[in-house]
Amino acid sequence: MASDVSISGPSEFGTFSRLRSMQFVGTERPWLNLYGNRVRPVAPFGSVSSTPFADPSLIHRCLPDELLFEVFSRMSPYTLGRAACVCRKWRYAIWNPNLWRNACLKIWQASGTETNYRIVQSLYDGSWRKMWVWRPRIRNDGLYVSRNTYIRTGVAEWKVTNPVHVVCYYRYLRFYPSGKFLYKISSQKVKEVVKCMNRASKADCVFKGDYILTEDQVETALLYPGLRYTLLRMRFRLRGTTVGANNRLDVLKLVTTGVNESEVRNHGDDMLGIVEGWEEDETHDPDVPAISHGRGLTPFVFVSFEEAETSLLNLPVDKMDYFVPVVGGEVKGDKEEDEDDDRSASSCIYDAIVMHLRQLEVRQRPCVPSTQM
Repeated sequence: MASDVSISGPSEFGTFSRLRSMQFVGTERPWLNLYGNRVRPVAPFGSVSSTPFADPSLIHRCLPDELLFEVFSRMSPYTLGRAACVCRKWRYAIWNPNLWRNACLKIWQASGTETNYRIVQSLYDGSWRKMWVWRPRIRNDGLYVSRNTYIRTGVAEWKVTNPVHVVCYYRYLRFYPSGKFLYKISSQKVKEVVKCMNRASKADCVFKGDYILTEDQVETALLYPGLRYTLLRMRFRLRGTTVGANNRLDVLKLVTTGVNESEVRNHGDDMLGIVEGWEEDETHDPDVPAISHGRGLTPFVFVSFEEAETSLLNLPVDKMDYFVPVVGGEVKGDKEEDEDDDRSASSCIYDAIVMHLRQLEVRQRPCVPSTQM
């Protein structure tokens, strides 16, 4: 609908006095009526100001501040961050320190209440929200997923084709505030595994262990049951793509070692107590040597429970990976097949690119005629 809209600018803007009477032909722009008007700010949460103020919002007039605080106290910290973007009053209300204190005491409950109070006073100026954002913490509202691939040579068909297979498997970690965690290694996608990562189960190959967080270092230990007890020890470095995200775990060490039955019986479920004081390559069972693994160490990416169904990690191999055949290379025989089973896809791609660039360099090299003396 086209109409003439007349705008009168405020008198204090002398530079823009020509806007006092200006005709615009076009659609109506009701927001232009707010030009020069000051929006009255909402008083912060807990303000002692006695000046009455009528909030024009219907939800704020119908919902008292006490009930609003009860609603916020039942939200997760990440949901509180989204709610703080709704309006100014919600932002002030969510800054209430009681909300962030409860979240901090729950996520760092293994450190103890007194230790957390001492840390927030000494390092974070008494601000629980600042402590939540800047202090490294393990996230409990989802899974840490590590996606690993390697190349496996297939069976030649009629000496015509020599297929290769890109094998994909995942490592899953779920941490709890109590110091326990669940571990699973499987070829299943995230949306399938998230349904069984709620308790330890031998049927689902989900194992339980202990972890401890020291600054940005995470130390874990879990026991594989079987004829010979095998202890899996992992060390990670916790980081985030943004401040406060804590959505990455870099694998620093992955060691399998042996442990005798008496140690397991004495320490019970305390796996970290068994390996306390051990060396990196120490084993207490001569039949199970200590092995430091150097493959399958892709960093863990955090996937929340809300995004488990739509995560990109659910995509098949043909959409997530690609294979570049070696230019001018030869297919290796059966004797070398076992040696290359664990070769990663990234190393194959790198070798192919290097060889291709070398061939291009040879082709583009100018031919210099030789001179005879």
